[in-house]
Amino acid sequence: MGLACYVVWGLFPFYFHALRSAGAVELLAWRIVFSLALSVVLVTVLRRWARVLAVLRDPVQRGLLALAALAIAVNWGVYGLAVVTGHVLEASLGYFVNPLLTVLLGVLVLRERLRPGQWAAVGVGLAAVVVITADLGRLPWMALTLAVSFGTYGLLKNQLARRGAGVDPLTGLTVETGVLLVPAVVALAVLGDRLTFASEGSLHTTLLVLAGPTTLVPLVLFAAAAARVPLTVIGMLQYVTPVLQFVAALLLGETMPTSRWIGFGLVWAALVLLTVDALRNQRRVRVPEPTG
Repeated sequence: MGLACYVVWGLFPFYFHALRSAGAVELLAWRIVFSLALSVVLVTVLRRWARVLAVLRDPVQRGLLALAALAIAVNWGVYGLAVVTGHVLEASLGYFVNPLLTVLLGVLVLRERLRPGQWAAVGVGLAAVVVITADLGRLPWMALTLAVSFGTYGLLKNQLARRGAGVDPLTGLTVETGVLLVPAVVALAVLGDRLTFASEGSLHTTLLVLAGPTTLVPLVLFAAAAARVPLTVIGMLQYVTPVLQFVAALLLGETMPTSRWIGFGLVWAALVLLTVDALRNQRRVRVPEPTG
């Protein structure tokens, strides 16, 4: 289930590339609308409205989920923009950088202390951003925005859990897309006759409608996997997504000059450092020191 979740996310470039004529704004709006529609159906069928209403009555949970909604909307919007404008490589970079940024957020926001291996990984990651910036001639803002928005989304969900208010994926997605519904409808209204929903053929329309299931299904698979396997396994599996996105970008015709290979190579080296450090630390925690 964990592997299936990350594979689905990794194949998103092909899915959104097929919808590129819709543009990033329409794609984001329909994704919100149909995700909410499916969530409402499932909440009704599974009789979970009590959970949703309990979250909405709690000002802390409601506030954190509203901020999470903003973070995930930025993430979805920029990801869609990256795909429809031919910057899938930059999008994959964002998800490669995300674990490094998550570690950095732990320091900046949660006041966590990094181990030397983590500091080394973050340093190499920053060097990679410098190299890629020099290669592109601009800051890789799409990659950094994706990393920051998804890292912030995870941080907000972490804060919910720390407060003893862990929210299941279906309830969370229902509230988050509910928060985003009005802006999504306004965006569709502004687009007006430029909407492609009913003007690009039945396949195009069907793919837009399926944006709901393709958003919800991986989240459900992720939650199911996270409840059954160690966090370190989930941590290893998360690299499946950007690797598949990277391959997808090449298959979609994007180019990789030597200088960009160097930048990506530094990112991968940073992830190796981070992974090795995490595995060593877990082993130290699990294996008690011999006594006597």
